[in-house]
Amino acid sequence: MNCMSFLTKPSAIWQRIVALGLVCSLLGCAVSVHNLPSNVPFTKAAPSGATGPARNIAGQNVVALSFSGGGMRAAAFSFGVLKALNASSPSGHDVLDDVTLISSVSGGSLTAAYYGLHGKDTLSTFREKVLLRDMEANMRLSALAPENLLRVLSGGLNDRTNLVSWLDSQVFDGATFADIYARRKPDIWINASDLYHRTPFPFIPPLFHALCSDLSKFSVAEAVSASMAVPLVFSPIVLKTYPQDCAIAADPWVERALSGPIISKTVQASAKAMQSYRDPGRMRYVKLVDGGVTDNYGLASILLGRSISRTSYGPLTQRDAVTMRRLLFLVVDAGRGPSGEWVLEAQGPSGLDAAIAATDSAVDSAARLGFDAFRKMMQEWHSAVVEFRCALTSAEVRQLRGSVDGWNCQDVQFHFGSVSFASLGPQREVELNAIATRLSLPTKSIDEAIEAGFDATLGNTTLKSYLDSIQKH
Repeated sequence: MNCMSFLTKPSAIWQRIVALGLVCSLLGCAVSVHNLPSNVPFTKAAPSGATGPARNIAGQNVVALSFSGGGMRAAAFSFGVLKALNASSPSGHDVLDDVTLISSVSGGSLTAAYYGLHGKDTLSTFREKVLLRDMEANMRLSALAPENLLRVLSGGLNDRTNLVSWLDSQVFDGATFADIYARRKPDIWINASDLYHRTPFPFIPPLFHALCSDLSKFSVAEAVSASMAVPLVFSPIVLKTYPQDCAIAADPWVERALSGPIISKTVQASAKAMQSYRDPGRMRYVKLVDGGVTDNYGLASILLGRSISRTSYGPLTQRDAVTMRRLLFLVVDAGRGPSGEWVLEAQGPSGLDAAIAATDSAVDSAARLGFDAFRKMMQEWHSAVVEFRCALTSAEVRQLRGSVDGWNCQDVQFHFGSVSFASLGPQREVELNAIATRLSLPTKSIDEAIEAGFDATLGNTTLKSYLDSIQKH
């Protein structure tokens, strides 16, 4: 999650907001800041072009990445990770070609979506076309102006006329998810937050099917904007539900999750949200904000995907589970560490500093718990995949794999780790944390973040273990 540092003279601003709020409550405010929904219903006729993620895209080696939030700093850091993966490829092997899934939040979604559309060309174009651009040039950043105070009270300083339109025309060139799916690999999961249900909302077909909506026709720019929509700075991105005459049956997993024993609060909350999407008496519009509000690592949606899959190997396919020999999952963390000088003196923090610190504490705490839960899930998932593989007959292995030559059901490895500022030493970590989590940064800061992602990845012990296992075979 990127906390835009657009508030100056905070005490004066909040005095104005409170005063204006009292006036609005008495007289009413005519200003309306919102984003009209642009998603379309799913029709029975098959849409033209790609309609969903490709299946059976895993090879022997699988790399999955999650890109955290943190504004342009996170986008640059995750870009450095991609550059490092490309540079670390051993002779005769392309590590970037192993990248099969990227789950992203907020600023990290810029990099993930761009890579999903352009693949390796990202390495030569992303810095100049995206990272060095001033995304804040056409945005409202000051809450001091009376009309902007009204916008804050009405939902947010900026709406689709700002970030969505700019990203669509300047970065993603009008692309939809069909354009991402047409490339087949990697699968891209852009994560926002359902503000009403307080649950992660990944832009993946099952969630859009719950809305009875066609994700393949949805704008990539709008999804990335939802993932980056910091409350108050941006008004929520709005999606419409289309339950009437829906061409897609409700997922039976939802009812099972709600009627069975509570295995996971996260899973149950997501099931309740998906159930509401089909009930126009309870919900007609979904309001989405920054993905970091619910999960700043983008891991909860993968945990949910594992729960929904209903198989021991899911969300992998049977073929993927049999073909794969090693999986590397790296959590790329460019989140903001503790900050503020109020711990050096008895007084403070101020009301605004306390509010920001409390919000950051909630975000970081949820991210840490999610990371720990994901680590445990990876261990259980590995055991389940091995069990599934070893229960197959030779005929089933031949059908899925093409041959039983060299088959060893237990020969599958899972590697899990993180890439963060902390691995670069205390002094450099402090310097990197000092880079603002804005949508526009000086070239020097951008290049420092890219270099940090590159260096932290090349020195990552989990990546080295993954590469060593490839070279040994």
